[in-house]
Amino acid sequence: MSNITNMTALDQSQAIAEGQLSAAELMQATLAQIETVNPQVNAIVSLRDADTLMAEARAADAAPRKGWMHGIPLAVKDLANAKGLPTSMGNPMFAETIAPKDDLVVARMRAAGAIIIGKTNTPEWGLGSHTFNPVHGATRNPYDLARSAGGSSGGAAVALATRMLSVADGSDMMGSLRNPGAWNNVYGFRPTYGRVPSEPMGDNFLHQLSTLGPMARTPRDLAALLDVQSGADPRQPHGARYDLTLGPIDAPVAGRRIGWLGDWGGAFAMEAGLLAQSEAALPELEALGLTVEHVAPPFAAEAIWDSWITLRSWAIAGGLSVFYNDPAKRDQLKPEAIWEIERGLALSAMDVHRASVIRSDWFKACARLFERYDALMLPTTQLYPFPVEWTYPQEIAGQGMDTYHRWMQSVTPVGLLGVPCINIPMELSAAGLPAGLSLFGPRDSDAALMQLGQAWHQAYRYAERCPPVA
Repeated sequence: MSNITNMTALDQSQAIAEGQLSAAELMQATLAQIETVNPQVNAIVSLRDADTLMAEARAADAAPRKGWMHGIPLAVKDLANAKGLPTSMGNPMFAETIAPKDDLVVARMRAAGAIIIGKTNTPEWGLGSHTFNPVHGATRNPYDLARSAGGSSGGAAVALATRMLSVADGSDMMGSLRNPGAWNNVYGFRPTYGRVPSEPMGDNFLHQLSTLGPMARTPRDLAALLDVQSGADPRQPHGARYDLTLGPIDAPVAGRRIGWLGDWGGAFAMEAGLLAQSEAALPELEALGLTVEHVAPPFAAEAIWDSWITLRSWAIAGGLSVFYNDPAKRDQLKPEAIWEIERGLALSAMDVHRASVIRSDWFKACARLFERYDALMLPTTQLYPFPVEWTYPQEIAGQGMDTYHRWMQSVTPVGLLGVPCINIPMELSAAGLPAGLSLFGPRDSDAALMQLGQAWHQAYRYAERCPPVA
């Protein structure tokens, strides 16, 4: 690993702007790091030709500066379209599908000066927080190559942790920015729903579970990338208020109140040691001048779960049933996708309405909590990274998992509401494995959460540790 690739994205940007570093030097160091590390972890896929990338970097050095990402190498999550690159979504049907144009969020990052070098690996269709697929294989955790990297932004998180990228994009329906952030010792941020628009495809009114967002090794880089990605799309109805997050990120946080939800009164099965490790971090938060209070479960966890899996299956069926309805294509869907689609197709309109009422009631209950607390907090994951050859964990602490994603239940209270959430890295476990804490706040509190993340990072700097594979 070179000193160049270990720099933060904003430090790389400043060095290029001041002439202390060229985009060509950064690209050369990045490609060398990828050549050394990627064969071990398989995080970056569809890497473009090195000579072409070096030519684009030299052209960036000779061109006027576009934005803070000018000359920064970026690999895009393989669920998003980047012009000229394949968008496989981890499914063999699309392995050779070349994107004719950029998705909106990719276009925004390219317009800010990023050089798109390839893609980052993801589970098939982004389903399941474990990054493996039949097109590109599995992405491995750099803290233990025998373990999962999480997902679905697993490739992005590993590329950050191993210094192959300085910032990365991702997406999050069921923890896909937060879970891999926790398991790879980096920051992941789920924005307020509507702040970072996806592509206006199909229905744009009803399905509000998934969002795009940033990942980084520092909150400053996280905020800078979020500012690039943000902004309403006039073609879509649910744009969120857009305030810059980088500018006010160093605001004082002392005096703010945090509500600790823990394992939701025992509703979330936790691997041995993880809850204790998480609670050991509470005094560290209090040392920042924050008040941390234990909060009793504010809503029935099973009701949230019921609402979540109903609305999730309904959304997935809406997007993937076109493949399910074609027998030849159905055979190329993984079992978890088929399970979700069949559940979604079996739902009635009143089933969906009932789930949405539960969601609405939980939103109101959470709003009452936000009258008392500036943010609420949960462990980001319910277990440490599991063996990479598993499809998903069958049990946690002796409690069986009845679906392929029940082991991620702790992320659903946030995802159901569309509120912003930041994963912050903690100290490593006794076994040397990463874990994280998730802080979430009311809608449009993105900047306030970034400030909490920045205060944490400045005090503890856990994300500056490099994994053994780096």
